[in-house]
Parts: sequence; structure tokens; C-alpha cells
Amino acid sequence: MRKVLLLVFIHGFKGGDTTFGTFPDHITALVQHALPKLDIRFLVYPAFETRGALEECVSRFRDWLLEKVIDIEVQNHTPSPTVDPSVRTVLIGHSMGGIVAADTLLALTTDLPVDTFASPDSKLPELNSFMFPYVQGVLAFDTPYLGISPGVVAHGAEEHYNTATSALTQLSGLTGAIWGTKAAADAEGSKDKKPIAALPAPPPSNAPVPMWQKWGKVAAIAGAGAAVVAAGGAAYLKREEITSGWSWATSHLEFVGCLMKGQELQKRVAGVVRLNKELHVGFGNLYTRLGKKAVSKGDGKTMVGSVIGNQRTFCNLPKKDSKEFWHEAINDEAGDETWAHMSMFYPKDNPGFYAMSEDAKKLIVQWATNEWSESSTGDIKLLDEREL
Repeated sequence: MRKVLLLVFIHGFKGGDTTFGTFPDHITALVQHALPKLDIRFLVYPAFETRGALEECVSRFRDWLLEKVIDIEVQNHTPSPTVDPSVRTVLIGHSMGGIVAADTLLALTTDLPVDTFASPDSKLPELNSFMFPYVQGVLAFDTPYLGISPGVVAHGAEEHYNTATSALTQLSGLTGAIWGTKAAADAEGSKDKKPIAALPAPPPSNAPVPMWQKWGKVAAIAGAGAAVVAAGGAAYLKREEITSGWSWATSHLEFVGCLMKGQELQKRVAGVVRLNKELHVGFGNLYTRLGKKAVSKGDGKTMVGSVIGNQRTFCNLPKKDSKEFWHEAINDEAGDETWAHMSMFYPKDNPGFYAMSEDAKKLIVQWATNEWSESSTGDIKLLDEREL
């Protein structure tokens, strides 16, 4: 029987159908060439709402995956799919999608959500090696399993601060040119002081004063006041929409709230590493690291760079435990961590795309090279002709 290795892609927070670009086709072709005895296929989990409880997202994904795998097993006429499946899967998640993938794996092997054994005193749950669907591995791309790197916020804040400072400096010069500097006005006024009650004399009729200079400041003050009033009125009239928007925001924050639970993050990683050691389930996280462009911006000379260093990543990295499961993917084009995180599947924005793809292929091939794949039979020649 021809065995099927199904690559399943899961997008992350606020992702969608275009998150992975052409990467699914590309990596499938690479793996197929490396494992000709298997039938390599891929599925992209449809765009889903990244909101609400994470457990609900995991449950919906698990049901969807089960349905898809059963369909293939029926097509293959597999005698006993739960004991000897013809289909194995590799769950491939970007960002929060990697957490959905990991939690799905943990649910399949323990029937328990991560937070139910998050206590350090709790006993490790027994593992179920007869999981169905069978997950051969979890391959994550820039998934913050240990939280988001503080450098993402720190570098961003410093860049925004520098930009704002520059803008304020320019604005100060601009306002000085428009309204005249206070120092110049004070110096001029000190020459000929008038009684406080006296009104200033009107300018000579032959001194041309632009109308915008006369009324600009008044208009600015009036405009600012009107804006405040208008904003207040709009907030009152749109209070229902604002309330709805707040609910929308908090619902999405609930989904990513797991990133704030340090103990739960550690337990999740420990659980997947345990599955790797005991059940030989593959696990890897290809994380982005900024390259030449970020360094050329003078990083390391900045306040944040001098403290955090120039190894800029989107994800927190493990200090020692589980370090072998983290693999760097350098992006020499990205100037900040967030952009590198979002553009890793687009060769135009990520010069390291092909190197990253090769690393991903090697991991998948390593995980899938076993007795199960060796027992696969089929017309290999027909497959090669189809690929041509």
C-alpha cells in the first residue's frame, strides 16, 4: 500500500489563506523528491478566527484534521487505520499556529489540555502511542513557544522614540518659521515695553502680513477645540460600536493570552520534547533572526542594542533545555523582527527563503524515514513521470 505523508499548514494570529504563499507547494515538491516511496500531499487549514479560548481553536482544528485523514484512509481502503494507518501527518504552524499544532499533538497523546497539568506538582500524564490521526512531527515557523522576545518591543519603542524626537525637532523648527520664535518676540518686546493695559498698535498699512499668518494660530486653536468636541460626540453616538470593538479586542487577546503564562509555556515545550524522546515524534522551530540590514542600521550602538545585543529575534530562545529543537532562519532583508516574522514565506522579502526551505525539508525527511515509510509500496516510476 502506498503510504501518505500529509503536510498540514496552520496560520497564526490574524493570518489567512495567503500566509504561506507558495511555500506549501515548494516544500511538498522538495520532500516528495527526497521520499519517492511516499505520496506527499499538503492541506492548508482554512482561515479561522484567531479569537476566543485557544482550547476551542485546537478542538475545531482536531475535528477538521480527523475528517480529512479519515477521507484519505477510506480512499486507500486501509484495513485498520487506527492501528496501522496509511496516513501520517506533519503539522506545520506559523506563529500561533505552531501552538495550535503542539496542543493538538498533546491532546491526541494525552487527551488533556496543556493547562490541566500546568502545576509543577502534577503527575505527568500517560502517553497514548496509538494516536489517530497519527502525527509524525510538529514543524513550527517562528512560533513563540517561550514567549515573544523583549527586543521586539524594546527595539520598536526606541525606533519610534527616535523618529518622534526627530519629528518634534523638525516641527519645532517649522513652527518657529511660521509663528516666529518666542525668543525673538521677547527680544523685540524688551526694547519698547508698553503698559500692560495698552493694546498693541496695528501694523503699518505698508507692511504686508500674510492672511494665513494672522489667522493661522486662531484657526489651529479653534480646530483643536472642535476636534475634541467632535471626538467626544462621536464616542457617545458610537458607544455601541466601541463596546463591540472592545469585545472584539478582548476576544483576540484571550487567544494570545497563553503567551503571558510562563509556566504553561514551559509545560507545553516540555510535553512536546517528552513526546520526541519517548514516541519519536519530530519537533522543530525555525525562528527568524535579523541579518545584515538590521546590523547596518547601527544596532549595538543604540541603547537597546547595547543591553540586549544584536541577535535580534521575534521569539524568546531557550537557554539550554530543548535548545536543539530551535533552528535559526536568517533574514538579511528585514529591518525589524515583526516584518521578518510576517514575510518569512516570501522569497522577495526573505533572501533566506530557500535555505529555510531546505532546513525544513531535512527535518521532515528525518522524521519520516522509519519502518512505516519503508513499508510503503507503489508505482514509484509513475510518480516520477508525474513530477516531470
